[in-house]
Amino acid sequence: MEYVVNKELEEKETRAIFTDMLKYAPSKLCGMFGNAITLPIYTNLFSTEQYGLYTVSIAMLSFLCIIFSDWVGLAGLRFFRIHQLEQDLPKYLTMIVSILTINMLLMFGLSFLLRDAMFSFFHVPFKYFMAVLVLIIPVALRALLQQILRAQLKSVSYSFTTILNQFITIGLTVFFAKFFNLGAASILLGMGVAISLIDILLLYQCDIIKVFRFKKVEFNFVIPIIKYGLPVMATSLSAWIITQSNKIIMGGISGFTKAAFVGVGYGLTLPILMPLFAMLTVAVIPRVINMYEAKIDVRPIITKFMGYYILLALPLIAIISAYSSDYTVLLKTNQKFYEASVLVPYFSFGVFFLGLTDYTTLQYHLANKTHLEFIIKLISGIIGVILNIILIPKMGLIGVGIATFSANFLYFLLSAIVVLPDFHLKVPKNTLFRILFAGIPTAALYLIFKFGFVNLAGSIQFFCVLATFYGLYAGIKFFAYKTSD
Repeated sequence: MEYVVNKELEEKETRAIFTDMLKYAPSKLCGMFGNAITLPIYTNLFSTEQYGLYTVSIAMLSFLCIIFSDWVGLAGLRFFRIHQLEQDLPKYLTMIVSILTINMLLMFGLSFLLRDAMFSFFHVPFKYFMAVLVLIIPVALRALLQQILRAQLKSVSYSFTTILNQFITIGLTVFFAKFFNLGAASILLGMGVAISLIDILLLYQCDIIKVFRFKKVEFNFVIPIIKYGLPVMATSLSAWIITQSNKIIMGGISGFTKAAFVGVGYGLTLPILMPLFAMLTVAVIPRVINMYEAKIDVRPIITKFMGYYILLALPLIAIISAYSSDYTVLLKTNQKFYEASVLVPYFSFGVFFLGLTDYTTLQYHLANKTHLEFIIKLISGIIGVILNIILIPKMGLIGVGIATFSANFLYFLLSAIVVLPDFHLKVPKNTLFRILFAGIPTAALYLIFKFGFVNLAGSIQFFCVLATFYGLYAGIKFFAYKTSD
C-alpha cells in the first residue's frame, strides 16, 4: 500500500487521541476501581466453592459470547465509518442486527443439542448453565451498541454507561446475595438486570433508532463482515484459551475451590490492569483506522503510543510483581484467598505482553488479514493448554502461572515476528532507555527496603518505589534525555 506522509495530520490526530483518552479515562479508571472493589466484596460474600462456581460460569459466558456475539460488535466498529460515508447505514444496521439475531438462535439450538458435552466440559449445574444462556442476550446487545458508540467517537457516552454498568452490577449483586442467599447466582442475576438497563440507555445514546430501518439484507454487504468477523471470533477464542481455559482445567482437575484461587489471581491482575492500559488502546484504534482509510502512514503513531503503553505498564507490573503478597492484602482480598498471590507475577506479566499485542497485531486488522492473528494466537493457546494439563498436576497454582505467562509471551513474540509488508514498526528505543535509566536507582531502593535497611509497611514501600520510578523518569525526560521516539 502507498502511504501518504502527513506530519500535520499526524500531530493533530495525536492530540485528538490524548483528548479521547481523557474522555475515556473516567470509564476505564472507574472500571479499574470497580473491579478492585468487586474483588474484596465477592471474596468476602462467597465461600471458595461459590466463588469458584462464579469463576467458571463467567468463563463459560465469555466462551459463548466470543463465538456468537462479540465478533459482530467488532465488525460493526470496523465497517461503520465506511457505510456512514456511503450513506447506507440503514442497510448496514439491518445486516448487523440480522447476523446477531441469527447467532443468538444458533447458540440456543446448539447449546440444547450439545448440552451433555457442555455440562461435562464446564462442570456447572443446570441452573447456572441456563442463567448464562439467558444472560448472553443483553450482553450481546451491549457489546454491539458499545462498539457503535466507539465508531461514532462518543467517548463521553461510552465512559458514562461503562461506569454506571459497573456500579449497578455491584449494588444489585450485594442486594441479591444479602437478601435472597442466592450464592454465586447473585452475580449473574445482578449482571443481567444491570446490563438490560444499560442496553436501553445505549440505544438512546447511539441514536441509531432514527436511522434504523428494516431493509432487505444484501449478500455483498454480509460477505465482508463475515470474512472479517469469523477470523476475529476464532482469534478471540484463541485468546480465551490463553486467559480463561486455565480456570476450566483447574476446576476439572482440582474442583471449584482451586478454580477460585485461579479466579482471584485473574481478578487481581487482568480486570484491574487492563482497563488502566486500555485508556490508550481504546482511544488509539478508532483514530488509526480512520487515518489508514485515508491512506495516511499510521506506523509512526502506533510506535509512539506503543512506547507510552510500555512506559505505563512495564514499571507498574514489575513493582506489583515484586510486592505480590502486599498487593493482595492491599486490595482487601479475604484471607482465605491469599494463596492466590503466587499467581500475581505470572498473570501480571502475561497481561503486559497481552496488552502489547494490541499494537503489534493492529496491522492484521487494518489489512483485513485477521486470520494471521488467529493462527498465532491459536498456536499460543494450544501450547498454553498443553502446559496447563502437564504442569497443574505437578505444580498446582505455580503451574497455572507458568503456562499462562508462556502462552501470552509466545503470542506477543509471534506477532512481532510475523509482520506484513509495509507494517514494520520501530522499537520505541528512547522510551526504553529512559525506563532503564530510571529503573536502576528504583531497583536499588527496592533492595534497600527488601533487606530491611529501612523499615516500612509493604504497602508504603510499594507506593514509594512506584513514585520514585516515575519521578526519576520525568526528570530524565525533561532535563537529560529529551529525544522522542
